[in-house]
Amino acid sequence: MDDAPHDDETTGLTVDEPSAWAAGVPAVRHALEYSLEQTTVPRTARTLLTMNQVDGIDCPGCAWPDPEVGHRSRNEYCENGAKHINDEATRRRVTPEFFRAHPVDDLASRSDRWLNQQGRLTEPMVKRPGTDHYEPIGWNEAFALVADELRSLDSPDQASFYTSGRVSNEAAFLFQLFARAYGTNNLPDCSNMCHESSGFALHETLGTGKGSVSLLDLENADLIFLVGQNPGSNHPRQLSALETAKLNGARIVAVNPLPEAGLRRFKNPQKPRGVVGRGTEIADRLLQVRPGGDLALFQALNRMLLEAEDRAPGTVLDRDFIESSTDGFEAFAEHVRGVDLAEVLEETGLTLDEIGAVHEDVLQSDRVVVCWAMGLTQQRHAVPTIREIVNFLLLRGNVGRPGTGPCPVRGHSNVQGDRTMGIWEQMPDAFLDSLRDEFGFEPPREHGRDAVGTIRAMRDGEVSVFFGLAGNFVRAAPDSEATEAALRRCRLTVQVSTKLNRSHAVCGETALILPALGRTELDVQDSGPQFLTVEDSMSQVHTTRGRLTPASPHLLSEVAIVCRLARATLDGSQAIPWTDFEADYGHVRDRISRIVPGFHDYDRRVTRPGGFTLPNPVNEGVFPTETGAARFTTNRGRATRAPAGHLVLQTLRSHDQWNTVPYTDDDRYRGIHGSRQVVMVNRDDLLDLGLSDGDTVDVVGVWDDGVDRRASGFTVVAYPTPRGGAAAYYPETNVLVPLDSVAETSNQPTYKDVVVRLEKVGSRPDRAPEGATT
Repeated sequence: MDDAPHDDETTGLTVDEPSAWAAGVPAVRHALEYSLEQTTVPRTARTLLTMNQVDGIDCPGCAWPDPEVGHRSRNEYCENGAKHINDEATRRRVTPEFFRAHPVDDLASRSDRWLNQQGRLTEPMVKRPGTDHYEPIGWNEAFALVADELRSLDSPDQASFYTSGRVSNEAAFLFQLFARAYGTNNLPDCSNMCHESSGFALHETLGTGKGSVSLLDLENADLIFLVGQNPGSNHPRQLSALETAKLNGARIVAVNPLPEAGLRRFKNPQKPRGVVGRGTEIADRLLQVRPGGDLALFQALNRMLLEAEDRAPGTVLDRDFIESSTDGFEAFAEHVRGVDLAEVLEETGLTLDEIGAVHEDVLQSDRVVVCWAMGLTQQRHAVPTIREIVNFLLLRGNVGRPGTGPCPVRGHSNVQGDRTMGIWEQMPDAFLDSLRDEFGFEPPREHGRDAVGTIRAMRDGEVSVFFGLAGNFVRAAPDSEATEAALRRCRLTVQVSTKLNRSHAVCGETALILPALGRTELDVQDSGPQFLTVEDSMSQVHTTRGRLTPASPHLLSEVAIVCRLARATLDGSQAIPWTDFEADYGHVRDRISRIVPGFHDYDRRVTRPGGFTLPNPVNEGVFPTETGAARFTTNRGRATRAPAGHLVLQTLRSHDQWNTVPYTDDDRYRGIHGSRQVVMVNRDDLLDLGLSDGDTVDVVGVWDDGVDRRASGFTVVAYPTPRGGAAAYYPETNVLVPLDSVAETSNQPTYKDVVVRLEKVGSRPDRAPEGATT
């Protein structure tokens, strides 16, 4: 813990104009400054020069794909990726002495940033019933403790096994195998909270829950939509691909409530024009849509396409594709022709000229890609919205052809791979049948609990053991107070982690911290050094190999942790060679190759330079839906309308943040420095609310259950958001997201769709106004 900060003091809030561009030389400087604060010059060089290279370390920061072998930069990383990888490679350590000095209550009072900055966890720790301190525990005793608790449950469904998208394919496959051999499908994961809506919508309409776009498709599209996405902060390497697309002649339309710097101009620090020139303009158009207005926007575009076809039959729609490869067109067309454009303008906050200009861009483009991220998936009507985007693509045959398709941009580096490996509470029978045939046991068939369902079950006493493999469930989950109260009801909580986070301070009666190797570290097992594999956002599967000496000799790999837990818990009646799996990860990949489609000859193919790309049936003209065709759908839903005196809040990340972890209290691109306790509001809305830029307010969530959800002591910042909307940082405002406020069908929390009021400090009303609910 040397050189770690010892308090939560900030420099105080200052606000500048939002940046007009992203990256450039400042990004390099900030990346190196943070990296060198964490570790040494040689270690920084070793991590950065091997990151995202063939046989190197896969960046844990996001799931953006790497360029083809031979086309990668020597510095194939972004500012946030460099920070993240050296945040893990830090020289700071959390030892038993640290836990003796900091009781759990003290840890619970600390900020996310402070907890992360203490450094790497070094040995297993336990908090026993009735105590307020963690103390050391041996690995064997820790596994026995978990096994005894699991075997004592009345039903396996009283345990829940959570996974973060940071874990590898091998660890994810073994984790779901263990849970199912134990007897439950309770496998919540971070997808439940980020892209579950994408999976449901795409599976229903195209027959696969994954996007169909490759990096080459994106770079060769004529028109690219970026919807509810901030690549400058959350997927910075995407800007390089967008720059290439622009140089190839593409036009880009950004659909986003906030004017993000990366959507305006990109100064590529690896090219002269990004260092001394103006860089590259990214978005040709910015549509500052109101929160939740995306469905109305794409319905308007679809109506305009149908009307253009009416005026010039046979010249606008791809009739051959529609007739040969789709169904549901007539019902869709009848519905969308009835869309009221006046209501569209009210829903979106846009003008007819703005929408019409985008329509003209569409008509002039043969190849169209639509990218989206959590700005879309975390709305109440997320699934209908994504289905409407698929309608938009199907109309002109922009699916399955080069340079076209849907492109959900994932966050966690292996969140897509985890799902491929079986981390889902609703895996289909074909996958479960393969597990049965391969390992000789009958997996449970009843669907398990997702993230929201797990919180409810812990709250209601139906789940009493929570096991988290990586991640920070407490801070990623909605309704923070309800989530924390639910976890504290558990008899046992277990967190497999590399660094300290708030989930370690929100404990069951008994709590374990099991420290794991990080992705940057050498993983040596009985058969020798091991490598791991991941799947990126575009279905490319490739290796990742750690290079650094582990932070502590007491660390185990995630694969080893799962295998040893399984040996301690299960009775051995299944034909699952856990010891062999731990000794040689190639044995795990051999079994995956016989169970998961597309992974044949896995161990050999993945070691080829660049690995391999999983097949996507959509790109073969095959749509494995219920009808065997790509499906047009009829979608309904209106954006949340806040009552008078209220706003619709979206939570978002700052630039200097990875997932739930802020590296600093600055958001450089939005011009906000020194504090995360801010709420961004349109200046005209502030006038209507009787507030001023700089006022201190409580942000109060409004829901119809009578619970007072409050984020206190926030500073109002006048910001160019659409009227009626507001924005504040995640996870600080997760407390405002009701557990029951979820997207239709996907059950995903609505972090982008929260009705709030702003109470000036000292002016709290007795009750919420009538109608203040979604």
